[in-house]
Amino acid sequence: MAVKAYVEKYKQYVIDLRREFHMYPETKWQERRTSQRVREELDKMAIPYIMAAELGIVAMIRGHQEGKTIGLRADMDALQVQELNDIPYKSKHEGIMHACGHDGHTAMLLGAAAVLNDMRSEIKGTIKLIFQPAEEGAEGGKRMLDEGIMAGIDEVFAIHLWADIPCGTVSVDAGPRMASADYFKITVKGRGGHGSMPHQGVDAIVAASAIIMDIQSVVSREISPLESAVVSIGSFHAGTSFNVIASEAVLEGTTRCFNPEVRRALPEVLERIVRHTADSYRATGTLEYIPMTPPVINDAAASRRAEVAITKLFGREAIYSFDKIMGAEDYAYYLEKAPGIIAFVGAGNKEKGASYPHHHGKFNIDEDALAIGTALHVQYALDFLSKGE
Repeated sequence: MAVKAYVEKYKQYVIDLRREFHMYPETKWQERRTSQRVREELDKMAIPYIMAAELGIVAMIRGHQEGKTIGLRADMDALQVQELNDIPYKSKHEGIMHACGHDGHTAMLLGAAAVLNDMRSEIKGTIKLIFQPAEEGAEGGKRMLDEGIMAGIDEVFAIHLWADIPCGTVSVDAGPRMASADYFKITVKGRGGHGSMPHQGVDAIVAASAIIMDIQSVVSREISPLESAVVSIGSFHAGTSFNVIASEAVLEGTTRCFNPEVRRALPEVLERIVRHTADSYRATGTLEYIPMTPPVINDAAASRRAEVAITKLFGREAIYSFDKIMGAEDYAYYLEKAPGIIAFVGAGNKEKGASYPHHHGKFNIDEDALAIGTALHVQYALDFLSKGE
């Protein structure tokens, strides 16, 4: 039986699971019900598994023949977003929503588990099914890897449902696909005083504002115009009253890029600007810089293999190419341990109301994408394991 026929058998199963996960979303490190339901489904299939990173699950399907090992990964967490959709499976948890497609990711991987379990006799090698908590915030992937779940894995594969490309298409472009994402915090200290006598104080708000403006030159003047980068301030807190000179200001922001060398250079550049700009206003400025996740870079050979799998399943016309994005994914950590790829499976369809961006309160997907993603998980894994080299 062909892969698509197996997937058709479980199509409604995957849709039902996705809707259930959507109704009961859980934020990072709170995915207790989701994790339990995944384990219950694996138990029904008699697929063995271990726990990792407290709520994560690594299940194992061994083929009837020895061979290589591939990892298939899905994330499980939701976001602190109020759902605005009026749908039968609307979130039952106030202020929490699956607004990024992780409900579908978990459901598709369980669907792939069911199909691969049925096809066990055709599998040459081993498939590790990785259900990861806490992708939002870039914490879960690193912790899973720190616990050794990548041991013995020769290649990894993941899917991200993507509302910005049409359902029925898949993007598997090689090279950089998603940016690194790092966090920084700038603290500016001045000297408080009366608003009517600013010369007696050192205004932290003025110094912090100058730092914000000077930081705008980082991308345009400190990084090659051939590179892509973002430096954004998203939070500015200072002051206690309209007539008081602020003694402290705190800024928080993020940097994004695709080049590891640019990523390594950014903390030094920011620290220099913060220190010297603050000093020019008689204030002091300090930088706290926390690396979060590296860029997602698709392996060229894995990209070609994915194109072959898509063509087998849906024809060459289903392959869709789009530019890399500044969003981040902690799947990047997996790609530092083994070659692999993240595939963007189109889930957009205006006619079905799936036209809102990720992290929006009306985000939704065309559920036809679920069968596409499930089939791609299966076909890619089988194709990789069938190669003897």
